[in-house]
Amino acid sequence: QVQLVESGGGLVQAGGSLRLSCTASGDIFNIKTINWYRQPPGKQRELVATITNGGSTNLADSVKGRFTISRDNAKNTVYLQMNSLKLEDSAVYYCNIGVVYWGKGTLVTVSS
Repeated sequence: QVQLVESGGGLVQAGGSLRLSCTASGDIFNIKTINWYRQPPGKQRELVATITNGGSTNLADSVKGRFTISRDNAKNTVYLQMNSLKLEDSAVYYCNIGVVYWGKGTLVTVSS
């Protein structure tokens, strides 16, 4: 079993920044890839960023140049640094490992 807890969401003005954190606990020995997804109101969940245990990253085109994903293996934590936030970045952001493991999400609201 793996538990994922997200934090760092909140209300921010357009153009501002937030840093989300995802801390993993439990049976994390074989964790390789950790993902950030987001689900805007009334829309489907979409993949935002991915990081492997080797540090390779991938970002959705919509966030490239603005978001950065990183991890601190010693703290079992993955971060999503979000800069130059836009209204359309408003969503619940979820941390994910594989098919089964999801956090409860953290809400990001970007205001004009």
